[in-house]
Amino acid sequence: MFPAILFYIFSVTIIISALMVIFSRDPINSVLFLIFSFVNAAGIFLLAGAEFLALILVIVYVGAVAVLFLFVIMMLDFNIENIKKETRKYLPLGLFIGAILFLEITLMIYTPEIFSNEFKIIGKSYTSNQSNTEILGNLIYTDYFLQFQLAGFILLVAMIGAIVLTLRHRDYVRRQNISNQINRDSKSSIELVNIKLNDRDKK
Repeated sequence: MFPAILFYIFSVTIIISALMVIFSRDPINSVLFLIFSFVNAAGIFLLAGAEFLALILVIVYVGAVAVLFLFVIMMLDFNIENIKKETRKYLPLGLFIGAILFLEITLMIYTPEIFSNEFKIIGKSYTSNQSNTEILGNLIYTDYFLQFQLAGFILLVAMIGAIVLTLRHRDYVRRQNISNQINRDSKSSIELVNIKLNDRDKK
């Protein structure tokens, strides 16, 4: 009974938060409501026994992606009128996509036979008393260790490429020179200037 009550609380909160993300006038408030929606979705994953997905949702989406959205919105100067115009422009397409998603969710709810209690990954079924996180960890570091390392190598190459692109020298970008800042003294930092006063300023 108590898990069912929690499920309805989380579900109603997610729906309200999602509506506030859409209808909120301030983009910062929209991102905050999005974070709140992610946290409640993590609660539903915990109720379903998928603690791995819940932690990934909190760590990756709340702790990284949503916070990045928040920083970008706070640094940029948004024009509310332009946002409203673009919203009206793409409203029919958004409603169409939303209707398709709603239809898919409805089909999933009314066809429960597609769900199974078995843990499946890449066509294989596993039955174990371990949690989802333990099963995933055992599979990743045993059967799929090579694929896991290749994925990490691809991400490492992408990270190095992003660093190289940002560190290339550009004349119009001002860069910090730490050695020059440390070696500064009063002679190179302060300049004494004699200001000539006009007759009007002397009076």
